[in-house]
Amino acid sequence: MVDILHFLGAAMLFVVCAQLGLLALASVRRYVHTARIQSLEVADFEERIARTHVIRKSEEAHGAPWSGWRKFEVTQTVDECGGVKSFYLRAHDQKPIPGFLPGQFLTFQLDIPGQQKKIVRCYSLSDCPRDDHYRVTIKRLPEGLVSGFFHDHVKEGSILDIKAPSGGFFLDTNKETPVVLIGGGVGITPLLSMLNSVVESKSPRKVWLFFGVRNSDEHIMKAHLDQIAREYSQVELRVCYSQPLAADVLGRDYHHGERISLKAIKAELGTSNYDFFICGSAPMMKTVIDGLRDWGVPETKIRREAFGPASVKKPAPTKGVSVVFARSDKKILWSGEEQSLLDLAEAQKIATIDASGCHAGSCGTCKTAIKSGKVTYNQDPGADIEEGSCLTCICVPETDLVLDA
Repeated sequence: MVDILHFLGAAMLFVVCAQLGLLALASVRRYVHTARIQSLEVADFEERIARTHVIRKSEEAHGAPWSGWRKFEVTQTVDECGGVKSFYLRAHDQKPIPGFLPGQFLTFQLDIPGQQKKIVRCYSLSDCPRDDHYRVTIKRLPEGLVSGFFHDHVKEGSILDIKAPSGGFFLDTNKETPVVLIGGGVGITPLLSMLNSVVESKSPRKVWLFFGVRNSDEHIMKAHLDQIAREYSQVELRVCYSQPLAADVLGRDYHHGERISLKAIKAELGTSNYDFFICGSAPMMKTVIDGLRDWGVPETKIRREAFGPASVKKPAPTKGVSVVFARSDKKILWSGEEQSLLDLAEAQKIATIDASGCHAGSCGTCKTAIKSGKVTYNQDPGADIEEGSCLTCICVPETDLVLDA
């Protein structure tokens, strides 16, 4: 009997110790997770401060951006390939234009026939800064209202209203750290600006460009890219064709007969000690970004730009919270049917929120102050957001919300 009691006592003691150990382990895990999140938040904050400093230094060196809308004349259009066209833009007033950071974009305000109001859209600058003109390169999208308008109606001599270059997705040209540019389809446009800036400045900076398209019919600026790869030893070009044509030759037209994959990128690079810049479709970006994280690349070294209305999605919030547009004196119950607060504002005809030009959290046009409550982002913002504001085109309410709109 005594032996049984001793056994039961030892067993109970073991169970208690095991439970205490599990509790302690859980506490350690929570602490490590919290510390990691706080570390990432600090690193992100420091990165945003650094980017703001770079933007200000660029404005000091190349001229401050103009405010509001400025008229530009289309001086040239060039058919690139497969429904892709470049537009060259010169200031209509003939006055100097400010430079920009490679990777930034222009915001257009367009009068499109059949539309009740002016349409705002953002397009990446696709060349390095020039003294007398800007260039954007636009792909015609199926049923694309604005891209179709550009291709069908914007000609040499057309006058367009444009906001100054802006955006937080850019290459710091004062650095010489090696970079990897990863672009899918027309997502190569801001990366072209980065690449051209490096080679035009005679920088020795190492640049890898991974570019994915279906085949040579969609190979944007192929001759230009091939020439850069031949003439500049620090540039490594790797092209991926997911659906090569019979006439496409491996080794001449492309290097990998597959979609862009981290496996191919890792095999080429060998090390993750680079700054990564990624622009493309949502599936491509998610695959590459997840792979880079698994590879151990810090978040501060992964920069991304979505060219469509979606990027890396996060869980949707709970339904049933209220949204108050304070200045418009409207209160709406959030049903979850809208994709974003901007969609809700447009449905309710809230005129105090500016329309987004990108619908991807990049341009900052729809930035709105939060008076109370919290929001959840559907994707990672590209534009900087100060405390107490939100980008309505990519966020939804997390709690009851009051907006200064």
